[in-house]
Amino acid sequence: MNRYGNDVLAKGWQQAGKPTATPVPVERDMVLEEPTSGFVGAVVAWEKGMVVLEDRRGKRRSFPFGPGFWLDGKPVELRPPAPKAGRFDAQQRYNRTHTASGSRVGPAEKAKVALPSRIYVEGRHDAELVEKVWGSDLRHVGVVVEYLGGIDDLPAIVEQFAPERGRRLGVLVDHLVPGTKEHRIVQQVSGDYVFVTGHEFIDIWEAVKPQRLGLAQWPRIPKGQDWKKGICAALGWPHQTQADVARAWQRILQRVESWKDLDPGLLTEVEKLIDFVTEDHLDKES
Repeated sequence: MNRYGNDVLAKGWQQAGKPTATPVPVERDMVLEEPTSGFVGAVVAWEKGMVVLEDRRGKRRSFPFGPGFWLDGKPVELRPPAPKAGRFDAQQRYNRTHTASGSRVGPAEKAKVALPSRIYVEGRHDAELVEKVWGSDLRHVGVVVEYLGGIDDLPAIVEQFAPERGRRLGVLVDHLVPGTKEHRIVQQVSGDYVFVTGHEFIDIWEAVKPQRLGLAQWPRIPKGQDWKKGICAALGWPHQTQADVARAWQRILQRVESWKDLDPGLLTEVEKLIDFVTEDHLDKES
């Protein structure tokens, strides 16, 4: 028995026994650890060779793509997202002439200066859905969408924003039901230049038509149980961690291609917001 092996000078001896990093394309909400700094966070953005992570306290840090990350306890080499290749069909031809919200695509335009008016959307998943379906329309009219972490922050935001004519504020909130705390806050801040609306879904996931996931209807989750984790469990998806929930949402969001995949109730409320925040701007143009 040779305790030193066949050739102690052979190439690769330095890496023997060390785990190798697996190449992985970046995905939104992917939870990564950067072991050098110990920072753990979900992917919220990436650009110019950098990925932005946000931890559970809302703190953000940027790191370069490449090796040096851990995903689910294993080393990975983070790479930019792979380009999506799809077959050219009738739906793609439609998408070339219409936006995801169904609006007709006009000629190419120069980038616009953002309007003073803003739309705030409560919840990251809600904001991602609005961006996917209405993003092109909002950029066309120059409206910026801001992320609202929770409705409790809304009174302070309204006070700081100081709405007035030409500087309107539209807000989309979760699960807006009469008699609730959320409804009382909405009544407190609403005014001539502040319009707050919402949907009655327990979560924005429900705004996606269940048929897009091969379901007749969304599963019913008992009160007192975490709704998102309950949905994942009912569908047979991993649901133990926040990373499991994040991956489940990306799976749902990928099934949304246009306004046709959403409940009409949500469509109506978002269109109201866009009309409200652009009202003064349209009057000026006319």
